[in-house]
Amino acid sequence: MWISRPIYELLPYLYMLAGAGLLAAAWLVDAGIWSSLFLVVGALSLMGGLVLWLRRKDYRTKQAEYDSRSLDDKI
Repeated sequence: MWISRPIYELLPYLYMLAGAGLLAAAWLVDAGIWSSLFLVVGALSLMGGLVLWLRRKDYRTKQAEYDSRSLDDKI
């Protein structure tokens, strides 16, 4: 399944925003198991968003440095 480019580009930020929101909810809610669940899911979501953002950044940096011309074109 393909998603539109604007949504695809926003995904890491949405994951990080959701993670930060869940971490804030875990800090504000004193409901025992819910607080722990919000903390775990929030941390995983924040970490997932950061990893996705860093991987995309690294991939795009490497692609910009790569010479896309074939070896036959260089002769």
